[in-house]
Amino acid sequence: MIQNPETAHFVHAVFEAAAMFIGARYYFAVRRRSAETAVSGRSYGVLLGCLLGAGIGNKLVYALEWPQLFTAGNFLSQIWAGQSVVGGLLGGLLGTELAKWLTAQSRSTGDLFVGPFLLALAIGRVGCFLAGLNDGTCGVATSLPWGLDFGDGMPRHPAQLYEIAFVLLLWWGLARSRASLACVPGLQFKLMTSAYLLWRLLIDFLKPVPFAWWLDLSGIQWVCLAALAIYLPHVSAALQEKQEHARIRSTL
Repeated sequence: MIQNPETAHFVHAVFEAAAMFIGARYYFAVRRRSAETAVSGRSYGVLLGCLLGAGIGNKLVYALEWPQLFTAGNFLSQIWAGQSVVGGLLGGLLGTELAKWLTAQSRSTGDLFVGPFLLALAIGRVGCFLAGLNDGTCGVATSLPWGLDFGDGMPRHPAQLYEIAFVLLLWWGLARSRASLACVPGLQFKLMTSAYLLWRLLIDFLKPVPFAWWLDLSGIQWVCLAALAIYLPHVSAALQEKQEHARIRSTL
C-alpha cells in the first residue's frame, strides 16, 4: 500500500478515471449489442439526469458521512474532493427517474448499467486498496489471519478486497440469471441496487465510523437503510411479476 498521501491520491485518481472510462466504454458496447441502439434527444435527457443526479448524490451522501467537515474552513473543497458510491448510485437512479418523468418515458433502461457499474466499481476499489489509509476505506483492526497492515502497524480488514470479491460475485450471479430475469425489464438493476445497498449496510460495520449518528450507525448506513425500505417493495413487485411470467410460460 502507498504511504505518501500525494502519491496515494494520484494513484486513486488514476484508477477512478480508468473505472469511469472503462465502465462507459463497456456500457456503450452493451448498448450496441442490445435493442437500445437509437439515441434520441430524450435519451440524452435521461443520461444528463443520471449524471447530474449521480454527481449531486455523490456529494450529499459524502457530506452526511462526514458532517464534521462543515466546521472546517475549507469544507467545500473537502466535500468536493470526497466520493460516495452509494450516493452516486442512488443519485443517478433518482436523476434518471426524474428525467424519464419529465420526458414522458416509462421504459426501464437500468439493466444495461449493471455490468458496467459493477466493473467500474471493482476497478475503483483497486485504487482505494492501493491508497490504503490515505483513502479511508480500509477496515477496522482484526486478528484474522488475512488482516493487512496498511501502514499503521495494525492488521485491518481489507474491506476494499471484500468489496471487489462481492461485486464480481454479484456480477457473475446476475449474468448467469440474465435470461430468466430479462422477462421483467429493470429487474437486474433492482436486484443489483438492493444487493449493493444491503452489502454496504453490513460491510460498513467493519469500517471505522467517521461520525456516529443514531444507533452508532454511519451516515451511509442510514442512507442504505432508508433506501432499502423504499426500494425493496419495488424489487418484490418485480420478482412477483417474474414469477407470473414463469407461471404463464409453464401453462403454454
